[in-house]
Amino acid sequence: MANSKKMDCVILGLLSHKPMTGYEIKKQMDYSLRFFWGASYGSIYPTLNNLVKDGMIVSKDISENGRDKIQYTITEKGSKHLKKWLILPVEKDELRYETLLKLFFGCENGVQETLHHIEVFENKTKKELAFLKMMEAELEQIKDTEDAHIYYLLTVRFGVKTYEAYLSWCEEAKKCLEESKV
Repeated sequence: MANSKKMDCVILGLLSHKPMTGYEIKKQMDYSLRFFWGASYGSIYPTLNNLVKDGMIVSKDISENGRDKIQYTITEKGSKHLKKWLILPVEKDELRYETLLKLFFGCENGVQETLHHIEVFENKTKKELAFLKMMEAELEQIKDTEDAHIYYLLTVRFGVKTYEAYLSWCEEAKKCLEESKV
């Protein structure tokens, strides 16, 4: 399934919990999914339009605080499509980090520049890990209040373990590069 079709399922998944506007979908993606999936408004709105056209969601004009908005709700057809996608085998899990590309070709610029990239990555990872740990603690408190919370918690725990491994790698990589200085 192409990434655009996966975006269909991401949006359907978000709408399976509650109706949302395009802005709210983007905000939810940036908050809850940002560690493993991202999208721009430029991909969200065309996807929403296609989902409406395909009958998987419906749109409704609403007014909130004097502003006109379009709210989207999943249909039965959209719910069936989401459930069908959820049972399909995973096509590909991928890891793409520009930091690793720059490390891979690091011999072109040398140790100092490569160390800098690792330190920037390390600092960003520390901040993200702190956020993930906060989310983990919050979800732990409410995991039994809604069925979806245990799934969110398991996803966050994956992120915590992954980011802890990244930090361990950062220490190892910096030490290795510093020892290689001649």
